[in-house]
Amino acid sequence: MATHSEVDVKIVVISPNKALMEEIRHILQGGDSQRHFFLFEGGVNNVTQFVDQEHPDLTILDGSGLGMGQLEVLEQFCLQYANTSFIVLRKNVTPEFLVGAMRVGVKDVLSLPIAPEDLQAAVKRVEDKLKPVAFPQKVGKVIAFIASKGGSGATFLACNLGYVLAASLEAKVALLDLNLQFGDAALFVSDQVPSNTLADVAGNISRLDASLLASSMVQVLPNFGLLAAPEDAELALEVKPEHIEALLKLTKTQYDYVILDIGVALNATSVKALDHADQIFVVLQETLPYIRDSKRLIHALQSLGYAKEKIHLIINRYEKGGDIRLEDVEMTLGIKVLDTIPNSYEAVSASVNQGVPIMKIAKHDPVTKALQEMAQRLEQPQGKKSGWLDQLLHHT
Repeated sequence: MATHSEVDVKIVVISPNKALMEEIRHILQGGDSQRHFFLFEGGVNNVTQFVDQEHPDLTILDGSGLGMGQLEVLEQFCLQYANTSFIVLRKNVTPEFLVGAMRVGVKDVLSLPIAPEDLQAAVKRVEDKLKPVAFPQKVGKVIAFIASKGGSGATFLACNLGYVLAASLEAKVALLDLNLQFGDAALFVSDQVPSNTLADVAGNISRLDASLLASSMVQVLPNFGLLAAPEDAELALEVKPEHIEALLKLTKTQYDYVILDIGVALNATSVKALDHADQIFVVLQETLPYIRDSKRLIHALQSLGYAKEKIHLIINRYEKGGDIRLEDVEMTLGIKVLDTIPNSYEAVSASVNQGVPIMKIAKHDPVTKALQEMAQRLEQPQGKKSGWLDQLLHHT
């Protein structure tokens, strides 16, 4: 009989390779959960037959013969069997296939031959979602900043918004620098040299807990921590989507706000992060190159399944009376501008060059004011800072 910490999991394994199926069962037997295995010799064409027969919690599918053109088949399975998680096994897992499979709803894509620890971790993630929650956990708001083009100022805004939320509104804030190749967010708000980075956390993901997370942060303020990107590009390659999944799952329970500095790249890792975002802020400037690249980016985000309502435009270095109007930007991109951040070259340059938040060195600057207004709007839905009139109107 299962104990309170166990969960009953029905697992269907489908493969034309009997030896592979037995290997999977051998790897997954035991553990904290009650796992019930059903092995079926077959392939993608047999999925409907076997899933309809067993109604499993998890289907592990040998997708050795699957190509990019068959992702629609996987999408149909994920839609048809919403209560079943799918893990696909495949030789030569390319970034394109991985991103495509995640986009259509596959939980994990693992390489063949099987790495036992990867398979165990993937199945455990499915089991964790099946476990009943004893009490509701705090879930922080996740905000992703993504640059439409290099030099947009997305990192500056992400770091300084985080500082304003922590310093002005006393929120507990985490900033994760997910610009894995060129991340330098720590330089914008601190002179501390990070002792640990995202790569260190990924390397210790099996023992990740609140203590390890907190100790890996650059502590900008007592209530504002920043997890730096890896210094070494080779180490950055070791950060995988499953690491981001585990990291964000924990971080959301520890902080009021989790701010993600995505950079400009859409890849398997950044897509996994964006899956957790409550709001995606696309940062651009009011010039044709930025608008053109924003259009491409927004199209990519929407093709990945992110709702239009989740995507917002932030115009940085905004100046009234320019050649291009806000209405023109909105009409071209099909999305309303959420915020404009005024052009304040001297104050922003001083902040960036000194590595000091703009709120500390230019408290009354228009950029500081714009960030404070953005922070207030983010805070408002949580009901912490509503005014007397708002309280009166909602007091029923």
